[in-house]
Amino acid sequence: MYFRATVLAVLAASALAGCTTPSANRENASLEAIAAAAYVHDGPPALTLYTMINNRSEAGAHSSLMINAPSQRVIFDPAGSVRAVGLLERDDVLYGVTPRIEQFYERAHARETYRVRIQRVEVSPDVAERALQLAESYGAVSQSQCTVATSGVLSQLPGFGDINRTWFPNKLADNLAQHPGVTERVVREDDADDKAVAIARFEAQETQ
Repeated sequence: MYFRATVLAVLAASALAGCTTPSANRENASLEAIAAAAYVHDGPPALTLYTMINNRSEAGAHSSLMINAPSQRVIFDPAGSVRAVGLLERDDVLYGVTPRIEQFYERAHARETYRVRIQRVEVSPDVAERALQLAESYGAVSQSQCTVATSGVLSQLPGFGDINRTWFPNKLADNLAQHPGVTERVVREDDADDKAVAIARFEAQETQ
């Protein structure tokens, strides 16, 4: 009974944060468009975990993972809701993650009601490419299973056997915090609660 109540609480928090939009309801970008949009970042291979946290309840509400692999940089955003015109997606993987897209993604989630805990760890090129393969092969993620999917990818990576698969965003973030080499920062914004405002602003700038 306790477990069922806890899961229901997580689902409710996720609904407010935006971990409720399975990509089955959205059209996938073509493989040709994805290949054309691929962005290679010049930084070292790394994994960046995003955890969206409710500022009022302190409950974790969404998890996602940016993967900077030698071949390209993507964001695995399972059942995510931050989408915009020009942002290419296929089965919850976002492509063409330039610095501008990275900043938009972070700031669209951060608002008066939510902050974003960002944890980054450098990895070997092989581990980063393996993370990319796992994310791309995971498939469309069901509603409210963002952290199950994100922790599932991380837990399968070489050297990440200390990561446990979980439903709970804060548990995953706390778990990763114990991993060697992890650095952290937090993004806070005072925008209104509606993410659609930030998305509309970004889209307007992109079409100028």
